[in-house]
Amino acid sequence: MTFPITGVGAVASLGADPDEIFARLCGARGGPAPLRGFDRSRFNAGQLFEIDDRPAEGVDEPGRATRFLLQAVEQAARDAGLPDDLGGIPVLVGTGLRELRSLELWWRDGTPFDADGLHFGGALARRFGAYDTHTLAGACSASLYALALGWDLLESGTDTVIVAGCDVVTESMFGLADRVQLNPPPAVRPFDTARQGTILGEGAAAVVLRRRAEPGRPVRGLLRSVAVNCDAHHQTAPDAAGVRASVRDAHARAGLTPAEIDLVLLHATGTPLNDRTEAEVTAEVFADARPALTGIKSLTGHTSGSAGLLSLIVALRALDTGTVPPVAGLTDPLPEGAGLRLVRDEPLTAPLKVAQVNGFGFGGVNAVAIVEGAA
Repeated sequence: MTFPITGVGAVASLGADPDEIFARLCGARGGPAPLRGFDRSRFNAGQLFEIDDRPAEGVDEPGRATRFLLQAVEQAARDAGLPDDLGGIPVLVGTGLRELRSLELWWRDGTPFDADGLHFGGALARRFGAYDTHTLAGACSASLYALALGWDLLESGTDTVIVAGCDVVTESMFGLADRVQLNPPPAVRPFDTARQGTILGEGAAAVVLRRRAEPGRPVRGLLRSVAVNCDAHHQTAPDAAGVRASVRDAHARAGLTPAEIDLVLLHATGTPLNDRTEAEVTAEVFADARPALTGIKSLTGHTSGSAGLLSLIVALRALDTGTVPPVAGLTDPLPEGAGLRLVRDEPLTAPLKVAQVNGFGFGGVNAVAIVEGAA
């Protein structure tokens, strides 16, 4: 079974919509910038992949995660030709931190904030008239987890589902990352021997799924499968067995062999352990195949809850255009990636039909999606 993807929307530090994001990824244009939202002197690190929409450096405001979510959902709904009033169309939002930054501003500065605003249902209802909304707070694989729930709804008879993911960087999360990376990485360099860690980013992404394609409406791609598991191996460290199982499950659900996968959007965080584990699993699963491999976090940062869907939208664009953006900053691939077909230096142009999207989260929540081009 496959389900058509009829609308996409996204916003990130390097672009305000999917076209701009994809163009800048292909041109390797982007990177971290000095953080603007809070006092740089309190931290070792001073860079983030923020969406630069604040009125001034050091001045923050509440509701930014909600703002970006609404932008992505609006883009996707418009792309799919949905009405302005979404009514009972389910909206599933995967997120790592919800509106935690707004709560921080309330606690620290007394900025007005209602606890109901931690979730996104109220804002979605006010903006789109949506009343069947669900905020799913997870971690790095949250939006792909939401995608799996969307699949279940379609399989049970729901006609249309909107799946989204969003996150902004909070001061507490940045502080935690700052304490575990005593030597802050100057850049995110996924799958490179010189990788030093990840840098947080902000973003939102959304897709519209339909049970059946609507006559006369364009289709952005087909969702072939979503596989999710939880190996509960460690709070943050990945488990190769759990990652491997999620990849093989996604292939089995899609009815595909590794040789039929043309492209893999890697999770590729730029952290020593995560990249090594993902490289080892990828080399094993695709031992007899050579899909093109890429990752986007060197130019978007790690966008937490939105990361999986953001990669999925990039995968759809790659399938549509036959162009794969390179892994920016990759000069010396890690030994575990020897023999892998990592796209580097410049975009790859090749016929592409099927792509795999990886998302591996804290607590061992692994999620893998398979998408097919619309043509």
